[in-house]
Amino acid sequence: MKLFIIGFISGIISGMGIGGGSILIPSLVLFANLIQQQAQSINLIVFIPVSIAALIVHIREKNIIFKYTKWIVPGGIAGAIVGSIIAIRINPDTLRKIFAFFLLFIGLYELKKKDRQ
Repeated sequence: MKLFIIGFISGIISGMGIGGGSILIPSLVLFANLIQQQAQSINLIVFIPVSIAALIVHIREKNIIFKYTKWIVPGGIAGAIVGSIIAIRINPDTLRKIFAFFLLFIGLYELKKKDRQ
């Protein structure tokens, strides 16, 4: 039941476009006693059906500008390959700290940025 709740909350966050891994990965490390690499790998598996479900909703709402994906998708694939190779080669504690720093940095940025709408 604990894993279902973690999945449900991370699914909500993913559907909002915030990044469910920001909830799922730390939750798996804390509550399922996984190392960072295992949690990140599970996140990648979970991400596929969750992102498809969210994508369907966003396509129906016409929120996607497909011309932007022309360069972002190939760049993302290349970056994912490089990032995965790095992630499996570094110490789990170091990876966890890098992940935590990234979440902190993004969180502080979001709190400080001015509303652009």
